[in-house]
Amino acid sequence: MFILEEDTQRTSGEDAQSSNITAGKAVSEAVRTTLGPRGMDKMLVSDSGDVVITNDGATILNEMDIEHPAAQMISEVAETQEDEVGDGTTTAAVLAGELLSKAEDLLDDDVHPTTIVEGYYEAAAMAHDAIDEVTLDTDLDDELLGKVAKSSMTGKGTGDVSAEDLAEVVVDAVRRVTVDGRVVRDNISVHAQTGSSSSATRLVEGLIIDEEPLHDNMPRSLEDVTVAFVGDDIEVREANIDAEYNVSSVDDLNTAIESEQNELQGYVDHVLDVGVDVLFVDGDVASHVQAALAKEGVMVLENKHDDGEELAFATGLTPVANVSSLEAEDLGHAESVSVEKFGDETLTFLEGGADGQAVTVFARGGTEHVADELERVLGDALDVVTAAVDQGGVVPGAGATEIAIADHVRDEAASVEGRKQLAVEAFADAIDVLPRTLAENTGMDPIDALVDLRAEFEREDIAGIISEGQTGVIDDPVDYGVLDPVAVKHEAVESAAEASTMIVRIDDVISASN
Repeated sequence: MFILEEDTQRTSGEDAQSSNITAGKAVSEAVRTTLGPRGMDKMLVSDSGDVVITNDGATILNEMDIEHPAAQMISEVAETQEDEVGDGTTTAAVLAGELLSKAEDLLDDDVHPTTIVEGYYEAAAMAHDAIDEVTLDTDLDDELLGKVAKSSMTGKGTGDVSAEDLAEVVVDAVRRVTVDGRVVRDNISVHAQTGSSSSATRLVEGLIIDEEPLHDNMPRSLEDVTVAFVGDDIEVREANIDAEYNVSSVDDLNTAIESEQNELQGYVDHVLDVGVDVLFVDGDVASHVQAALAKEGVMVLENKHDDGEELAFATGLTPVANVSSLEAEDLGHAESVSVEKFGDETLTFLEGGADGQAVTVFARGGTEHVADELERVLGDALDVVTAAVDQGGVVPGAGATEIAIADHVRDEAASVEGRKQLAVEAFADAIDVLPRTLAENTGMDPIDALVDLRAEFEREDIAGIISEGQTGVIDDPVDYGVLDPVAVKHEAVESAAEASTMIVRIDDVISASN
């Protein structure tokens, strides 16, 4: 009896498990060489010829054309990591792949998948405890947050500017949008622009708007200005019903034209009476209104597909639905609004808003590839500093936290009964892949480095791999300012464990016919 379509493909049992695990390991291996400060970049070329050069795990896996469903699950691990904490995407993907590799060995030894899953979950709980134990008991001042930002950017494509200099910009941005101890991350934007070296990157205390004034005669620079936002067209109103107008003479035509101009002039007079210096409009603006406001020195910019929320955060304005409802109390304030030309592109800078709750990191790069990668790097750095402030502090980086996790899980494994103990020990062995990969990418012998790390940890309770010159040394990463947000470690363990256990439990793959 056939219960599936004739062309349906079905893989079950060991074949299904092997296929899924192999696919997951392959994706993990694809990003493994990008881990750490000496990690390598990947060049990704799309069907249309677009090129992306990056060592960001989430970007690499997102750009790859992954078809295998199990491999897609590993890609989703990196995506989840990126969405939740903004960094550690490669860590999560590499760990998930190694957990699958260890699970494959256990399956070969006839350990049941359910036993592996239960053991992994117990080990993950132990890992979280270990992370909490190594969390540094210290105040998150600007210096410490700068080290967190620098650690996330070291070894990435920052052009001719140092990670330390960029870290200052990142911390400054985060501090400016911190309200009652919480970071309003959505109020920080990163705008990448080619045409200058990366060292020209700076923080704009306000917004960068990819628009220019609507009329050539409008001012290009204003200071101490009032700002308004209108969420509709400023044009002649259209009738709500279908109607025909019969114009039988020139006088009738002139009357109709005069009526429209009076309506438009009424809008202009209202804007001037309210006292608007800079007007943002989510819609079209009639040419008569543009010219009249330009004559009065008012700057008007289209800001389509925006509800005015960012402008409200930056200037304190209140968005209004249409120009007729605009009142003086709806206006915001900015210290300056200026228009600048960058090659063929024109940008408007709104700075020094009254509320000052929105900032923009203006990332510069000599080429589009450099600018795009710097935008990604800065975005990750902003996310990790936000995670450190919002979600519970920092832990030692450079593989030190992973060494502590592996040691703790091995110690606790003795208390686990039955075959689950094998899975718990396998989890600890899988964690070792992270410091081992760091060592390999740094130029050290991975086996020797792992042995030295464990020995140093036994003596000092902390040990990490510090990149120096063409190789690395075993030392205390805290002394070198190598720190990671605790949230990044928790999320990496959680997402990697969930993805790997989900894949291990699958014993049947049914693919529908095309």
